[in-house]
Amino acid sequence: MASSPWRLWGPYVSGRQWGTVREDYSADGDAWSYFPFEQSHARAYRWGEDGLGAICDRLGFLNFSVALWNGRDPILKERLYGLTNGQGNHGEDIKEYWWAVDGTPTHSWMSWLYRYPQAEFPYEQLRRENAARNRDQREYELADTGVLDQNRFFDVTVDYAKASTDDICIVISATNHGPEAAPLDILPQVWFRNTWAWGRDDRRPSLQSVTPAQQAIGDLRAVHCRHEQLGSYLLAAEGTPQVLVCENESNDVALFGSPANPAPFCKDGINRRVVNGDLDAVAPELSADGTAPTGTKAAFWYHFDAVPAGETVQVRLRLAPELPTEQTFGPGFAAVVADRRSEADEFYDLVIPPPTDDEARAIARQAFAGLLWGKQLYRYRVKEWLDGDPGQPAPPPDRRLPGGRNVEWQNIAIADVMSMPDDWEYPWFASWDLAFHCVALAHVDPAFAKEQLVLLCREWSMHPDGQLPAYEWSFGDANPPVHIWAAWRIYLIDGSRDRDFLERIFTKSLLNFGWWVNRKDPDGSGLFEGGFLGMDNIGLFNRSMPLPPGYRLEESDATSWMGFYCLQMLTIAIELALSSGTGGGAWDDLATKFLEHFLSIADAMQQFGSQQVQLWDEADGFFYDVLVHPDGGYQQLQVRSMVGLLPLLAVATAQGGVAQRLPDFSARLAWLQRRRPDLMRGLVAQQGVDPFDGGVVLGDRPLMLALVDAEQLRRLLTRMFDEQEFLSPHGLRSLSASYRTPFNTVVEGQQVSIDYEPGESRTGLFGGNSNWRGPVWLPVNILLADAMRAFGAFHGDEELVAGYTGTGAADEIDRRIIGLFRVGDGGTRPCDGSRIEASSDPLWRDHLTFSEYFDGDTGEGLGATHQTGWTALVAHLICSGDR
Repeated sequence: MASSPWRLWGPYVSGRQWGTVREDYSADGDAWSYFPFEQSHARAYRWGEDGLGAICDRLGFLNFSVALWNGRDPILKERLYGLTNGQGNHGEDIKEYWWAVDGTPTHSWMSWLYRYPQAEFPYEQLRRENAARNRDQREYELADTGVLDQNRFFDVTVDYAKASTDDICIVISATNHGPEAAPLDILPQVWFRNTWAWGRDDRRPSLQSVTPAQQAIGDLRAVHCRHEQLGSYLLAAEGTPQVLVCENESNDVALFGSPANPAPFCKDGINRRVVNGDLDAVAPELSADGTAPTGTKAAFWYHFDAVPAGETVQVRLRLAPELPTEQTFGPGFAAVVADRRSEADEFYDLVIPPPTDDEARAIARQAFAGLLWGKQLYRYRVKEWLDGDPGQPAPPPDRRLPGGRNVEWQNIAIADVMSMPDDWEYPWFASWDLAFHCVALAHVDPAFAKEQLVLLCREWSMHPDGQLPAYEWSFGDANPPVHIWAAWRIYLIDGSRDRDFLERIFTKSLLNFGWWVNRKDPDGSGLFEGGFLGMDNIGLFNRSMPLPPGYRLEESDATSWMGFYCLQMLTIAIELALSSGTGGGAWDDLATKFLEHFLSIADAMQQFGSQQVQLWDEADGFFYDVLVHPDGGYQQLQVRSMVGLLPLLAVATAQGGVAQRLPDFSARLAWLQRRRPDLMRGLVAQQGVDPFDGGVVLGDRPLMLALVDAEQLRRLLTRMFDEQEFLSPHGLRSLSASYRTPFNTVVEGQQVSIDYEPGESRTGLFGGNSNWRGPVWLPVNILLADAMRAFGAFHGDEELVAGYTGTGAADEIDRRIIGLFRVGDGGTRPCDGSRIEASSDPLWRDHLTFSEYFDGDTGEGLGATHQTGWTALVAHLICSGDR
């Protein structure tokens, strides 16, 4: 289960806590400037922690990570570095190299790799060079600076192996891949999250170095960690490293020019002691009375004068409740590490189907590793954040004004481990991303996947009006309603056995569905608004910005998402009705409800919008958004983008005879067949029955409901599988490649244009760090392939497009997506592009990165470089390859 004691400890520490909304108490909401990287080594965090390859307990009280120093850097390497949204030429951008190597769902085994330059880390050079580049230029990366030339770096691997639920063996290995010997300091660190400085809880935990007189053996050092709620732990370090102790308190004097600090030895004390040689920055080894000093942050300082070229140095630690003994680092330590690693191999042999080739197996396993390392503790109580803390200066009152960030979301009170999209660029949950994460997670950790979807629907997450929170920058943004689809996929992956989970998600989704109907279909036309709906800059203009009074944008994708939502709810209602044993009752009634909702939406899309204009353009064979004017006029926004393909998602099939086992549902179908055949025709079909002749739909043959009729299906697929439009060698593009010549039009007297941008965005919309104007995005590809399988299940061997059946088309999409990560004929992976990862050197080639999205022409990974969130869906495809 997700609450198993084996999950008490895990990789729950963020990759970046600075620059987040939670830590921002400014008046202007500029989170990047309020808490910048330059302060992170000396300033205590309020809501979380960050570190390199770090772990903590589920509540984030006690944290462990590794810090490094190459003898040249101006600060210890304690956390990953990247540019802020304003500094990067394509928004925020990580400037480091690291990989989640391996892991198990219970975190009994975890492995993480960081590539540390031996030269001084070029912080200023990276800032300066990226600032000088425009959006048309490539990003300037760490490898471009030359500091990694000739492999002058250390590969630092952090391995964790649990001997029991609260006994963790830790191995830190550093290999010099450069041509010469190089110095290295390794500083394993342990610290308590600061919970006492804010005026809400003055209980203070403590870390205390264990003196030699207190130890059973002498060839190790240890720190005793005491916490009122977590209990007592000892972190033992092999050998005789120096123990450095300070407090996890802000250095207010250095940061803000304050007259005094809250503690004599501050958060940056270890950094100042190692880098600056400041003996007074940390507590003395022994107090005047002969006792070891106490603090809330400590490090074991291992110094290596010169690690020979090609050699590896290693340090071992152990975190456990008991005092260390001679057995702490005895033969049993290595046995635990070997056993956990072997068990991980056995586990993935069961998860990844036997026919899978070795390359695909490696892709899936690293994708799963990224997902599991992406579990991070997310703490955020919006009301407390808005109020400010009693022990700190009051935040600006303007933050509470109407329209202020998250003011309407004071119900949010989350303190849970959640799956993050990316551990540095997106270290906060995003609701529609999370749904896709959970589908991939279900193959390795179905209990956690279910827990995540349920969590978003709980009272401390879901808004009282039924809306799901989007992400911390703006919880009120509307994200596509994909959670019910994810719930259904998880249910199937987990063996179709957890009825209780389906019931919980379904009943909560009724509230969310009501929010969509009441808030996004204001005139009851069956056509929906929605805003940007996760696909940032896909439109001719920013769809999240308010339109002028009286205008309304009727969105093809918003309406399609709702048709899709209806059919997913209908599918689950039917499953719950049939599995109840009665085949009727409330679940039967709800199946009828969602049938009616679906037909209403389908009718609006098929017939006429609210101003007698169709979203479907018969001449183009495509769906478009419609801008409705105050005077009743309208304008189709005739851009062929992913928006117009999404109606394909709204499709559901049922085996023959299902309808007859649901009394209310079948009665309503029969009534509609007699009284409203116009609603049924083309949208409700039965295998082998002409959908246009009014044939019966209650026989014993498979049934299909779809938002597009047979003719529209074929016309849409013709465009979707046209390589001059949507079909790239690496999946489906988000915008038709026909717009290599820009499309221009006039909207309300303003000249607007859009052109095919296969790579990084050339505009600043939504921060400029993502692009839906051409690249390939895995989530919508997976949804469209899923829809094609549904069409294939109904149409069987019938060719639907360009030599493909429905199932064949789905398989082709999957093949191209998986191909992004396979080594091609040229010896490189498309996803590596022209970056250093495309090197023939196995030090680079053997480690995959999972990017946010991919170039629509070349397949190169773009955006966030460690988005093993929804991009880990490639593992879902590999593990589902025997469908």
